[in-house]
Amino acid sequence: MRVKLIRDGRVVEDDWDGPLLSLEKLNAGVSGDGLGLVLQPGESPQQIGVELSRLSLVAIHFPVLTDGRGFSYARELRERGFRGEIRATGEFTRDQLFYLKRCGFNAFQLADESQLEESLANLEDFSEVYQASIEQPEPLFRRR
Repeated sequence: MRVKLIRDGRVVEDDWDGPLLSLEKLNAGVSGDGLGLVLQPGESPQQIGVELSRLSLVAIHFPVLTDGRGFSYARELRERGFRGEIRATGEFTRDQLFYLKRCGFNAFQLADESQLEESLANLEDFSEVYQASIEQPEPLFRRR
């Protein structure tokens, strides 16, 4: 039975069938494209030693609710041109989904799958935002 997650605003089964490599293994010289990477806190996207275009999935792990480095990691990956899936895993709450999405995450693997359908609404918690983001690069005053 496959894990379910939210991807691109829909609840889906996780169809990733490749290995998710640690940063150390990825940088050790793994060949091929369509690779998956798990970034842990303290492992910055700047430490990725392969072309981002070789990656299809980057899972950013949140070990505890109070560790927000993953927000910055997702933004940095998007700013460097990564177009693949950025998946949040670990300890984050439904209330954070809107903000995670604005930083560049497009997939969310919640610890409690029973909350997936209810969590979809959290992706649209606010109808308007003032600040610029990865999702919406211009601030409100420039959009008016």
